[in-house]
Amino acid sequence: MLNRVIEWSLKNQFLVVVGALFAILAGVWSVRETRLDAIPDLSDVQVIVYTEYPGQAPRVVEDQVTYPITTKMLAVPFAKVVRGYSFFGYSFVYVIFEDGTDLYWARSRVLEYLSGLSAQLPKGTSPQLGPDATGVGWAFMYVLNSPTHSLAELRSLQDWYLKYGLTAVEGVSEVASIGGFVRQYQVEVDPVKLRAYDVTLQKVKAAIQRSNNDVGGRLVEMSEKEYMVRGLGYVKDVKDLEQVVLGLGPGGTPLLLRDVGHVTIGPEIRRGLAEWNGEGETVGGVVVVRAEPTPFPPSPE
Repeated sequence: MLNRVIEWSLKNQFLVVVGALFAILAGVWSVRETRLDAIPDLSDVQVIVYTEYPGQAPRVVEDQVTYPITTKMLAVPFAKVVRGYSFFGYSFVYVIFEDGTDLYWARSRVLEYLSGLSAQLPKGTSPQLGPDATGVGWAFMYVLNSPTHSLAELRSLQDWYLKYGLTAVEGVSEVASIGGFVRQYQVEVDPVKLRAYDVTLQKVKAAIQRSNNDVGGRLVEMSEKEYMVRGLGYVKDVKDLEQVVLGLGPGGTPLLLRDVGHVTIGPEIRRGLAEWNGEGETVGGVVVVRAEPTPFPPSPE
């Protein structure tokens, strides 16, 4: 057989040269037109359901949050695997779909099934979906360094300015903040003073929530003009919190929050940190790229 091929090639040299040129041109065209990815996305089509349940142990989170969501997700169309993970204060449920399922179709189905779970979950919990990205959607990381700003100031700059600017970029799904200190108002109550004034922690919490609010009233017409009646009550600094009224103290004088505790601005409890090349702590972010929609029907064949 090989001898016949060689013999035919020697007798038809022109056809062999034309065929070789055609093969070369076809190869060059294939190399130029074939879409290649430096990091092929071989990850499964999955949707992450994240739920916060602050202050609860993993066993409680498992029984009251993770288990109801997991059992509900088993009925989602084309879902082949459902995995649930419970941690202190939060829950993760991973719903993995059949290959070929459109990611955005899968997210809409998960949201559809989550809508009927509100009555089965504890009050105050609100499941939310993870970013519409895949395992290789981690585009890049960046850090913020400054010799004149603290870690708390850099984290505030990241959370309230830079993060939103990057999120508005086309194709960005999420910008996750890492490192630094998240600033918050902190009220350190004195248990001895609470007992002396007969005030409970629930009353202190309710008073703070009630005082940090704007209220609106009706309109007042004066001289053919309408004036809107508003009550401005949002907390803007530490002094505003210190003057929150808890009730009446001895002799009918108002009992303020500063009388039973100390109000400061401090960092939120951290579960980790960000470090930059051995030079110390820093603040940074992770930019996650949105997954491209599948150009096929939104369900596997």
